[in-house]
Amino acid sequence: MPLLTIHHKTEYRYNRPVAFGEHRVMLRPLVGHDLHLLDGRLDITPEPMALRWIHDVFGNSVAIATFDERADRLTFVATATVEHFPAEEYALTPDDRAYFYPFLYDVEEFPDLKQFIAPQYADPDGALAAWARTFLDEEAPTPTFKILSNMTHRIRAGLSYRKRHEQGTQHPLDTLQSGSGSCRDYALLMIEALRQLGIAARFVSGYLFMPENGHYVGGGSTHAWVQAYLPSAGWIEFDPTNGIVGSRDLIRVAVARDPRQAIPLHGTYLGSADAFDCMDVEIRVAEAGMAETV
Repeated sequence: MPLLTIHHKTEYRYNRPVAFGEHRVMLRPLVGHDLHLLDGRLDITPEPMALRWIHDVFGNSVAIATFDERADRLTFVATATVEHFPAEEYALTPDDRAYFYPFLYDVEEFPDLKQFIAPQYADPDGALAAWARTFLDEEAPTPTFKILSNMTHRIRAGLSYRKRHEQGTQHPLDTLQSGSGSCRDYALLMIEALRQLGIAARFVSGYLFMPENGHYVGGGSTHAWVQAYLPSAGWIEFDPTNGIVGSRDLIRVAVARDPRQAIPLHGTYLGSADAFDCMDVEIRVAEAGMAETV
């Protein structure tokens, strides 16, 4: 896998100078054995009065910016160069404890997984639970990986993707009943369906990059997908928007129990509602050395 440079620019525009409240930035790739961060930079205009970095409750890197001047534009430019080692699609063997569903989590791991197993969204009539059970074989134990893979591909094939400009993420029942949603909506639907089955799942925010003729030449977008936890396999990526199993074409930035805990960039401004004009987002993911030419 080549070295990749991610360029992410978000600019807020106003029709008059406004003051800015606190902004939280989650754009720094989440490092691990499969993702090395070689260089990272965050530039903000106007320059914040203070900028501090913290690790949140999940270990994600979060920059917190506060401001003391007014402006009619607020720009965030995050640049990162990473070395990506996409994991091969993990195949459970019959000797693995989680090969068949249902399975039990280790007693030592279960206390740390409870928050990812318990459903977070109401399912008063059991519609989501019933949909989740359609992935189980009727007459025999179901291979666990079959459940995960089939759910990933059915969401991709059976729902209509649409960009939503409304703030936040849809309730999973709204996504299921409307048959449409964004990548964040798809991810939350799959997470909550897996939780209905007692499978630990969490939300992932990051970037999607797709090669063109074998090269990464500047395409890319913010994206969201799912991680499911299986004994002996650990956290495995599933992208129901694109039907991807494993971390191919995906760069993690943040993991969370709920999508509201992994918003790439959010903050406030002090001024009238009609002062806001627009927000422009530009994202490029290219092979290192090519990012400046695309």
